[in-house]
Amino acid sequence: MRLNINLATQPYQDARQFWSRWGLGLIALGLVTLGLLYAVSLGWWAARRDLNTISRIQEAIQRRDKEKAQAQEILGRPENRTMRDQSQFLNDLIRRKSFSWTGVMADLEPMMPPQLHVVSIEPEMKNNELQIKMSVAGQTRDRAIELVKHMEKSPRFRNPLLGVESANQGQTPGDAERFEISAVYLPEVARSKP
Repeated sequence: MRLNINLATQPYQDARQFWSRWGLGLIALGLVTLGLLYAVSLGWWAARRDLNTISRIQEAIQRRDKEKAQAQEILGRPENRTMRDQSQFLNDLIRRKSFSWTGVMADLEPMMPPQLHVVSIEPEMKNNELQIKMSVAGQTRDRAIELVKHMEKSPRFRNPLLGVESANQGQTPGDAERFEISAVYLPEVARSKP
């Protein structure tokens, strides 16, 4: 039996073999660490910049809210009440007058499926939004569903809903069913180019 015993006070170590095996790994790990530190510092600076922007915007909102509260307080005084009522009446009148019948019909024309036509349109203001209720008549429910799908894709209509359906008792031949469709109409949205 043979025993290998090293009795030297400082045993021989092959450092070259250690560095050749682990050196590249340590260098790569160091580079990854530096990259992560750089990414963290960039994220920290971006977050700080965003927080400053948010605080500026919140201050501006608070200033506008304070101005709005002061204006409402002035309008709420008894001597200004008639002026406030007149301005609300005129603003409502202007909103109602801004409804363009030809604009609605021009928006509906390209999306109207065959064998379906508009019977009536009723515009009304709800929560500062222009809502329209349409009655359409046609042969099948599928055509009304197709119109609702087209309206969903349009930037001029929002949240179209197919409502009440009924058998059409009108004199128009070929119109077996009548459907109610309601949607929010956005006249201020720029018309999309085909």
